[in-house]
Formats: sequence, structure tokens, C-alpha cells
Amino acid sequence: MLGALRHRNYRLFLVGQIVSTIGTWMQTVALPWLALELTHNGFLVGLVLAAQFLPVLILSPFAGEIADRYRKRTVLLVTQTSFVVPPFVLFALTTSGHAQYWMVVLAAVATGTINALDVPTRQAFQVDMVGKQDLMNAIALNSSVFNASAVIGPSIAGILIAVVGVPICFLLNSVSYLAAIGALLWMRNLPATAPRHEEQPVLTRIAQGAAYARREPVVGMLLLVVAVFSLFAMNRTTLMPLFADQVLHVGAHGFGFLLASMGLGSLAGALTLAFFPNLAADPRRQLWMAAIWVGALLEFSASRVFAVSLVTLFVAGYSQISFVAAANSRIQTITPDHLRGRVMALYAEALIGVGPLGATQAGALATLLGAPWAMAIGASIAGAVVLLVRLLRPEVFGQPRKTSSTAATASAGTSHRSART
Repeated sequence: MLGALRHRNYRLFLVGQIVSTIGTWMQTVALPWLALELTHNGFLVGLVLAAQFLPVLILSPFAGEIADRYRKRTVLLVTQTSFVVPPFVLFALTTSGHAQYWMVVLAAVATGTINALDVPTRQAFQVDMVGKQDLMNAIALNSSVFNASAVIGPSIAGILIAVVGVPICFLLNSVSYLAAIGALLWMRNLPATAPRHEEQPVLTRIAQGAAYARREPVVGMLLLVVAVFSLFAMNRTTLMPLFADQVLHVGAHGFGFLLASMGLGSLAGALTLAFFPNLAADPRRQLWMAAIWVGALLEFSASRVFAVSLVTLFVAGYSQISFVAAANSRIQTITPDHLRGRVMALYAEALIGVGPLGATQAGALATLLGAPWAMAIGASIAGAVVLLVRLLRPEVFGQPRKTSSTAATASAGTSHRSART
């Protein structure tokens, strides 16, 4: 239990992430609020949110190549230092009263561009810190930090915006990255082996990651399912306000409780995997988590009782994080070290990059058919894809096949710590 905390480097990393993630969530509230103050236009606010995620979809393959070519700590020092700039610029602009909408969009694009490089590198860096043996525990702890920060950060931001104003949120987010930078600088005894610099064109190396995902059915299918869920079943930001206002009639106050309920469920799921990481190693449990996730979303779409909706969202949050964290761990465990950055770039595209597309389709369906039908249709499509994968590729969610590659992966995981010291 909590085996990742045995590693000094990971403890430093986790502390840095706690501080910087809270700051990030504060900006997540402040940025669209600033856009709303400047434009009073919901569509333009949505464009700001899309601007943060589109770079991940477009640039992640190139970012994965960088993550595999250079030392990951060095890359992360660059990204974490770069993250300081956009929020500080927004702080200066909002404080001086010179902020304009196009500046907010530009800052969102800059943040998303940095994030495109940061996400796959940060994901792949976890193995360097803890090894494959404690990887699932590290992923679960990171998810716990993310979901706990999703409750703490917006709460602090809401109070500060009401009392002091928007600028302070940007300043605190900028300063929060100093904790992550300091943690990276204090790390010691990281893998000394330099990444291999293969003399091949960049596009060829990028294609190697995609080719590996196609050859390895478990990796490829997990990436596909994560992308489908992200596209059709992770649209709470788009649909939840509509449920609160038009379906459950609970207003802004109820909207906050709906988000909090799902966030608490996600936190509970992440903590479960943190204390019992072996649960994520069972593909059949992951299948059950996907099924429960779909069922909870369908029940939520049909519910007109606020208390029932809160319970179903808690269950949906729990099963969502259980499924996604297990997919992350299985993909990283199977993938060879020299391809991990490029494969995790594909994972970032699947989980984060398709977000704007998912929000667009959910909004369009909600406009045509209503929020309940939009959520029900999305959940049904995600469930159908999982069922097809289970039928066509039994090894993805069933008993794993014992192959030479599986044995080699297990052996590599066992010997990782001794080989890396």
C-alpha cells in the first residue's frame, strides 16, 4: 500500500503537484470567468476552454517524440517554468485594466501548447521515479491529488474572486509552479541512462509510436476505448449546467453539489486504487468499472430526483477514475521504455485532446434533443464500444493471454528497480 511514497523523488514530485494543481484549478475557474466578464457571451467563453485543449490534440505526437528523445526531468523543468508566464501576464493585464478577449484566448492557447508537451512527459516520468512495481500506486495518488484539488482550488478561487477579484487567482497559479520546479530540482538518483538518439526523421519516430499501438492490441484498444469515453461520456462541464437548470431545477447551488458529488466519487475511486493498486491489474474489474460507469450515466440521464442524481454521479465518478487510471497503468506497464513518451502522447490525445470535440457534440445533441438524451446517447455509444472490444479482443478485458511479450514485460517490471539504480 502507498508503495510509491517509498521513493524520495516521487514524494517531492507529489508535493509539487499538490501545490501547482490547486493553482491550476484556481485558474480553471478564473479564466472563463474573465472571458465572461469581457464578452458576456457563452459561446466565446466556450472558445476559451476549447483553446486550452486543442493544442493537446494537435501537438501531442510531437511532444511524445520530445519526451522520448530528451531527459524527462529536463523537459519538465522547461514546461513547468514556461507555465509561470501565461498566468503572470494575465495577472499584469487584469490588474492594470488592459485585458482584452483576444489576450485571454492567446493565454489559453499558450497554456494548452505547454500542456501538450507536459502531459505525456509527466506521465512517462512516473516510471523513472517509482518503477513499474509501484506505478499503479503513483498513478492513483496523482489522480487523488487531481480530484482533491478539483474541490479545493475552485472553492478558494470562488472566495478570492468575490472578495479580491480575478487577478489574484492568476498570480497564485503562477507562483504555485515554483513548488513543482523546486521539487524537480531537488530530485536525485534518477535513471542515468540517456535516451537513445536514433538518427531517423521526426515523423518516422512519431509513426513508430502509432505503429506500436496498432501492433499491441491491448494498448491500441485501451487507447480507443479511452478516446470514445472522453468523446461521449466525459462531458459533465457541458451538460451538467443544463441538468441543474432545466432538468432538476436546482439552480447554481445544486450545480455545485452535482459537480462536487462526481468529484468526491472520483477521489474515492483514486484513493481505493492508491491503497489497493493490485485492483487495477485485473482487466475484468476494469470491464466492470466501464459497465458501472455507463449504467450510472444512464440512470443519471433518467433521474428527476436530485438525491438520486447525486448518488449516481458519485458512482459515475468512482467508476470513471477507476477505469481511466487502470488504463493508464496497463498501457505504461506494457509499453517499452523507449516508446513510452510517444505512446503516452497518444493517451493524452485520447483522454484530453478530444475534449473540445466531445463538448461540441454534447452541446449539439443537447440543443436538438435535450441534455438527458445527449447524455444517454453518449453513454450508450461508449458502452457499445466496450462491448464490441470485449467480444472482438477478449484479451483486453478478459483473462490476459500468456505470451512471451507478457512474460518479458513482467520480468522487466520485477527487475526495474535494480536495473535503474
